[in-house]
Order: sequence, then C-alpha cells, then structure tokens
Amino acid sequence: MTHPAVPLCDILGQYQALQPEIDAAVLRVLASGQAILGPEVAAFERELADYCGAKFGLGCGSGTDALLLALHGLDIGPGDEVILPPFTFFATLGSILRVGATPVFADIDPLTFNIDPDQIEKKITRKTKAIMPVHLFGQCADMEPIEQLAGQFGLHVIEDAAQSFGSCYERRKCGTLGVVSCFSFYPSKNIGTLGDAGAVTTNDEAVYKKMVALRNHGSEVKYFHKYVGWNARLDAIHAAILRVKLPHTEEWIAGRREAAKRYDALIEEYRLHGVFHRPTVKPYGRHTFNQYVVRVAPHDRDAMVAHLKKEGVGCEIYYPLSLHQQECVKHMGFKEGDYPHSEAAAKAVLALPMFPEITEQQQRRVMDVCASYMRQSVKLVA
Repeated sequence: MTHPAVPLCDILGQYQALQPEIDAAVLRVLASGQAILGPEVAAFERELADYCGAKFGLGCGSGTDALLLALHGLDIGPGDEVILPPFTFFATLGSILRVGATPVFADIDPLTFNIDPDQIEKKITRKTKAIMPVHLFGQCADMEPIEQLAGQFGLHVIEDAAQSFGSCYERRKCGTLGVVSCFSFYPSKNIGTLGDAGAVTTNDEAVYKKMVALRNHGSEVKYFHKYVGWNARLDAIHAAILRVKLPHTEEWIAGRREAAKRYDALIEEYRLHGVFHRPTVKPYGRHTFNQYVVRVAPHDRDAMVAHLKKEGVGCEIYYPLSLHQQECVKHMGFKEGDYPHSEAAAKAVLALPMFPEITEQQQRRVMDVCASYMRQSVKLVA
C-alpha cells in the first residue's frame, strides 16, 4: 500500500483557502502600477504595528534585511560587540558580521534551545552594544532577565523574531520585546508571503526614521543620501499578500498549537517518549510552533532522517552545525567544546512536519514511520 507523502511544510493549503482574496490583491497591485513601496506597503506597515502593539512597522526585503536595518539603525558597527546564541539560523550571525561588529556567543538553554540568560552577563564587556536574543522555533527567549541586563549595562535589545511572529512573552507579543524587533515572512513562517519579505517594528521614532531612509539607499529625500543604505524595500505585491493573510494569523497559530498537542499525545500513544524528547514549553509565554522540534539520540538521528525521507515524510535538521563551528568564522578561533549545549543540540534535533492545516491522519503517518524505524533499529541491534 502506497501512503501519501507528508510534507515538512505545506504552503499550498493557505493559498488554496485564500486564493480568491490573494489573487484579487495581486491583481489590484498590478492594475495600480505601483509595484515598489506605495499605499499597499504603508497599509501593511500600519496593520503590522497594530497587531504587534508597536508604534511603528517597516516592511523590508527579507528577515536578513530586517536584522541589518536594526543594527545599522542603532549605529552598531566596527568596534562593537553583539551577544547572540550560537544555535540559530546563519542570518543572525551574518548580519552582525556584515556591519563589521564582533559576534560574542552565549550558550543556549538545553531545554528550550534559546539563549541562556545566565550565560549572557559573563560575556558583557565595555565594547558590548547589544544583545540579540533569538526566539527559536516559535518560543520566546526568557526576556525578563535579558531586559534587566540590558538596562543595567545600557545595552540595546534586538529581537530576532523571524520564527516567532505572534508569539508572546508574558502578555507582550514579539515585536515589542526589544528596541527593534525583526521578522521574516519567508513562505514557511507563521505568516509568509510567496517569496522573500521581512519587517521591523519599534517604538523609537528616531530609529524608525533612520531605518526608513536606510531601506531606500539612505535617502530621506529622493537622490539626496544622508546615510549609506541599500535596497531593502518591500515589494507591493508581497505587502498585499501579507495584508490578506494577517487577519488569519491567530487562527493559524491556534492550528499549530493544536497540532503540537496532538504530536505530544501521539508520542505517548506510540510509546515513543523514550525516543523523542518533546519540545519544552515554558509557562511565561505563547509558543507558536513555527517548527515542532524533538531531540533524538545522536546515534539514531541521521538514520531516522533518512528513513523518514525514504517513506515520504518531510523532516529537517535545524541546525546541523553550531554557528561557532562554521567555516567562515574559523579565523575567530572558536573550538569544539566552547558551547557544549549548542553543539549537543546540533547533533540531536529533528523537526517533524508542522503547518496549521496538518491533519491527525498525517501526524499518525509520521508516528507510524518513526515507530517502524525504531522496530528496524531494535532488530539490527539484536
């Protein structure tokens, strides 16, 4: 019997459900002749800021652009240090390197995979200018102690919220937990467009105005350049698509959270709790499960990935190599063992299929394939 494939992330479901509205929004932009910035982008920025509870929203070309706008907007560059976790997507590190600042890693909490606040203070020096916590997989970092450290030492907090749109810490949404907050609207995110796009939010009007100029080659007035910026603009078509999708965000987050509960229950039902260490959900906020990431014994992980893919079940390793071990930073002198929790996570994490529309039947198929791998593994050992 051939089983239908289960994708890691199915972006077609949202498009099909909203196709008339999305198609109409795209055609509206095409008919307007306003393809770059314009009223669609301005409207989306207002709606984004309202959703997050921030004063200002600014659309840009990608989540990476968002990080760069934040760093440049806060005048962070050569001679400055930025503290970040070593277990995250490369853009967090890459943006710091691109502005000429020095990345300083603080290891992660082994349960949440987010930066460990207890590791941050010992990394602060006279050169430290910012802390860049990453809300990984849809769960906020523990922000209260981070905010206390920032206040104590006069540091900026830049939220890398690329994977956590709609997530909350206490009663505050991502987008208000730093002086600047950075989002990605890559298609697989909690809210995604049909291409690359991103945004920043802030309550600081001066920083906002600078980022507005930086986004458009550093120009406040056309052809007069106050700063050295670049093209980080958000296309109007993406803004129009995101405007259609934004009102559905809470519904989709609820779908992800329900799917995560089903996975938790199915792992118990299939007696895989000895195989998978389920995601740790902290009580201080709302986890939105941009990914559902489990821990697997390192000696099983890669073979399980191969088995899942062979059986048509999507999966991914976020992330197989800690940032301090990447080839492009070898010259910085990091070595194995410097950040043991990050290194251990890289050897054990496994993301299972997750999207708001995933069905219990699809999730059972995932568990069936995982269980079949374990049966094969036991036989091979025997």
